[in-house]
Amino acid sequence: MQTPEDLTETLALERLEVNLFRGVSPDDRPGRIFGGQVIAQSLLAAYETVDERICHSMHCYFIRPGDPKVPIIFEVDRSRDGGSFTTRRVIAVQHGQQIFNLAASFQVAEEGFEHQAPMLKVPGPDDLPTEAESQAKILAKLPPEAHKWINQPRPIEMRPVDGTSIFDGKPPEAREPESQTWFRAKAPIGNDQHMQQVVLAYASDMNLLSTSMRPHRVHWQTPGFQSASLDHAMWFHKPVNFNNWHLYQQDSPSASGGRGFIRGSIYSQDGELVASVAQEGLIRQRKV
Repeated sequence: MQTPEDLTETLALERLEVNLFRGVSPDDRPGRIFGGQVIAQSLLAAYETVDERICHSMHCYFIRPGDPKVPIIFEVDRSRDGGSFTTRRVIAVQHGQQIFNLAASFQVAEEGFEHQAPMLKVPGPDDLPTEAESQAKILAKLPPEAHKWINQPRPIEMRPVDGTSIFDGKPPEAREPESQTWFRAKAPIGNDQHMQQVVLAYASDMNLLSTSMRPHRVHWQTPGFQSASLDHAMWFHKPVNFNNWHLYQQDSPSASGGRGFIRGSIYSQDGELVASVAQEGLIRQRKV
């Protein structure tokens, strides 16, 4: 069995100056950098300049595709240190150009009013096929060159409630623009709440655009189909232990103008809403 990728090592940053950091990408990644990676590393860079406060919200824009072959430079602007809230802005740079920016707010721990939307009643992760079982069913339908990518150990374990896969070898059926997936980090994260949020932020970029594609019978391998994350927002409501299973509920209330909009709610297995997500992305079909 291959050892799963340890995100605490993958996402680690090197401090170059007081507000300047450098991060790298795994050397086995083709194409462009996974959006969740630059989200997570930007949040981690901001945390390197914040003392004893926890992120409660962040808002991001993807500006250019990231190049996995060169390091990313993260520049942190210490916008404000207030009595209750701290604000940071992070710019990610490659080849002398911005590829991404993030604004995040951090808060002193505080008690207050509480309510939340309930988690949907769905089968639990132990009642669903494991990743290995799901992969075994689809490998025979894939070309040999895809086997290495599918079998590559991933840092996040995911179990879709409906058991669907984008690699099932046939055109997808039109479905409602909603999905539910159990997910968790495979390698231990530790007790540091900062890193717990960073890894959850990494995973929060998964599956979102595919939810907005469901009514339109397209997927990542559809000829002529283009997709890319445009922005990403996340709110942390409660402490996280992402080594345990969490349910990622997603729905896409709108697609228009070549863009899909998706909302996500992340629940702990006992039904506590720990984070909310929103994203808009490019979903464009070109003639081939």
